[in-house]
Amino acid sequence: MNIKQLIYQEIANIEEDKLTELYEMIRNFSQFSSIKNDSLFTKLKKVKIEGPIDFATNINLSQ
Repeated sequence: MNIKQLIYQEIANIEEDKLTELYEMIRNFSQFSSIKNDSLFTKLKKVKIEGPIDFATNINLSQ
């Protein structure tokens, strides 16, 4: 028996009113796992910065 089958077997034994709570836990775990596996460069690609094309052009204007 593989691990998914074992998990499904355990889920079948859970009371119906507890399934919503279990679903939320699984969803949170799944989201956390995908975030955790991102590399530094993958995370940096998601950073959005707004500003002039060349930040150095007007560097002295802010002082």
